[in-house]
Amino acid sequence: MSLSQDDVKKVASLSRLALTDDELAQMQQHLGQILDYFEILKDVDTENVEPLAHAIELHNVFREDEVLESLSREEALSNAPKTDGKYFLVPEILRNDKNK
Repeated sequence: MSLSQDDVKKVASLSRLALTDDELAQMQQHLGQILDYFEILKDVDTENVEPLAHAIELHNVFREDEVLESLSREEALSNAPKTDGKYFLVPEILRNDKNK
């Protein structure tokens, strides 16, 4: 399946990736190959295959709850498009009419 450069640019934009023209061409080819593989998978006969939640049956997969090192505030905010230095800034999606 072939993708247009506009399709790849849209995916890159949604992923917040800045791609060069060479990278766009390369991604266009790679994404096309991935979609071609999905076309092959659509033809697989799964008529008598039971649905699974996991490919292998797992038991007791949860680990003990323990405190682990996490990102610093600076690291967490470093790739955010907008911050105020301490918090992520996101577009307003709910409106409180009391705050007019």
